[in-house]
Amino acid sequence: MRVTILGLGNILLRDEGFGVYFLRHLEKRFNFPEVVRLVDGGTLGFGLLDTVTSCDRLFVIDIIKSDDPPGTLYRFTHREMELRLPEPTSAHEIEFFDVLGMAEMMGELPETIFLCAAPQEYGGELRTGMTPVMHAAFPAMERLLLKELAECGLAPQRRSPAGKSAPDA
Repeated sequence: MRVTILGLGNILLRDEGFGVYFLRHLEKRFNFPEVVRLVDGGTLGFGLLDTVTSCDRLFVIDIIKSDDPPGTLYRFTHREMELRLPEPTSAHEIEFFDVLGMAEMMGELPETIFLCAAPQEYGGELRTGMTPVMHAAFPAMERLLLKELAECGLAPQRRSPAGKSAPDA
């Protein structure tokens, strides 16, 4: 089984970069099996089509606008996420769901799970870095993702402080 963990978001818009920042967090803390690929998808749009179609299971780490408190975590399947999407506002906007739609039309859509967090700050002025509440959501998101990977029979090795691998507890 080929697995991709895809971090999405714009790091220039604070909490919107959650998926990318979380991916960097994972890369520092774990060594993943060869069949697991971590991809910084940023805001690449259709540039992610090959990434999406080249795996059997896709975990998408992103934010989701919500009325729940910032840092609240969610898990959705592809179909569950489709039900939460607003109506398109413009034919010119390319969203990640358009990429998934194209993969589906090609018959190459992998099993897709969304692991999302409610942001504290969304959009607005250009500012890098995330709010403290979003950083505080990393451990819970990590546990959620590790549980998903364990269900696939894939366990990353936790890196020791010296950079060597140590068995994950």
